[in-house]
Amino acid sequence: MSKNSEVSVLSTELLVTLDNALALTRDEVRTLHKNYGNASLVTLMSMLNFDRQFVRAEGTRVWDSEGNEYLDFLGGYGSLNVGHNNPHVIRALERVKNLPNIIQANIPTIAAALLHNLAQITPGKLKRSFLCNSGAEAVEGALKLARAATGRKTFIYCRNSFHGKSFGALSVTGREKYRNSFEPLLPECVEVPFGDAGALKRALREHEAAAFIVEPIQGEGGINVPPAGYLVEAARACREAKTLFIADEIQTGLGRTGAMFACQHENVEPDIMCLAKSLGGGIMPIGAFITTDDIWHKAYGSVEKATLHTSTFGGNTWAAAAGIAALEVLLKENLPAAAAEKGAYFMAQLKELKRKYPLIQDVRGRGLLTGIEFAQPGGLANMATMGLASKLSTEYLGSMVAGELLNRHRIITAYTLNNPNVIRLEPPLTVGKEELDYVLNALEDVLKRNKGFFSFAATSAKTVLKSIRGK
Repeated sequence: MSKNSEVSVLSTELLVTLDNALALTRDEVRTLHKNYGNASLVTLMSMLNFDRQFVRAEGTRVWDSEGNEYLDFLGGYGSLNVGHNNPHVIRALERVKNLPNIIQANIPTIAAALLHNLAQITPGKLKRSFLCNSGAEAVEGALKLARAATGRKTFIYCRNSFHGKSFGALSVTGREKYRNSFEPLLPECVEVPFGDAGALKRALREHEAAAFIVEPIQGEGGINVPPAGYLVEAARACREAKTLFIADEIQTGLGRTGAMFACQHENVEPDIMCLAKSLGGGIMPIGAFITTDDIWHKAYGSVEKATLHTSTFGGNTWAAAAGIAALEVLLKENLPAAAAEKGAYFMAQLKELKRKYPLIQDVRGRGLLTGIEFAQPGGLANMATMGLASKLSTEYLGSMVAGELLNRHRIITAYTLNNPNVIRLEPPLTVGKEELDYVLNALEDVLKRNKGFFSFAATSAKTVLKSIRGK
């Protein structure tokens, strides 16, 4: 196919139809992405054979175009709490398929029900929600709300945090790699160490901040759990400074950590909460930020201010229906409690692996949000490479372990974006104990076969060469 600049001759013959798209081979998919999308990402994914073509999914399992079955322990970065293609969510979409999906000149029916439901399940006085399309959009909306409600400009955020890659969200994301190419970002954004209440208090004294935004557990930072009491102390310090406390529960929320929301482990009531990912039941893109009556009215509580923050697709019928159904599954199947029980078992077994294998430096998390951090090369090997071995290990060991799990055991996982030396294990909350055991056994097999960074590097090199020969 070739592009023709003459608008008058454009026709469907230039397009790939849906029928043809469904019939594309793995090679054809790769070629289209290379030609029309992010070619460098295709190269990166291909190196460790992460460019498989998945054609079916159900619950915790997916199947590729060659008929191989995989366990999904990545879970869409927390988007699949109720599993792949949950039948209750799909039935909900079937029930609304003939309703208008997007009509701007009305007050949408299904969205009204979801707004009510969010107010019922969130902590404290959280009541008024804005429905959007993603986590980054929810963060953007929360930041705008904080400025509008307080009249202040400054935001405080945590080192190693991740809140999204749009400009506002990126401005309060704590990794330079993702920020440098896009500077200048929002001004008056102040970074403090995660888990350090004293540093936060100093920043609150030095800056008249609109809001402090924090993940109750840092996801992309490496599944970092703060010290006990940190969130309580942070929320109290924010109240004393008249600074709004924003809890980013996009990855930690909706049952993932063993409670409906991670901040509830310490009985913290945020001023604003951000949600997304699994709110769409693993099928529809949807996000939300929710706040109190008082804060909402300060920002948008008049006819003149009613349209200051809007979204074309936010609260559309299909997305809202998926959100309603996802919440029903979470509550009816008591998935937060399931995450707590299964997560405790999984964590105990992973810590036993840590005791046996020095390559595991740390295991941490809560519920079914788990991270494994790997030890760095030391001694003569690292000295001989002038520290290069340690640097390479920090950036690539996590992906090598994930590659081994995928290629040898057909388990899907990945490293965390801000700390590539950590792999996350984040399955759907519907995961079974036998599936947890399978992953534990697979991890032990990988650790037995590979004693350190250089061993993994040699294995990965073989995988890359095999992949290149086969393409």
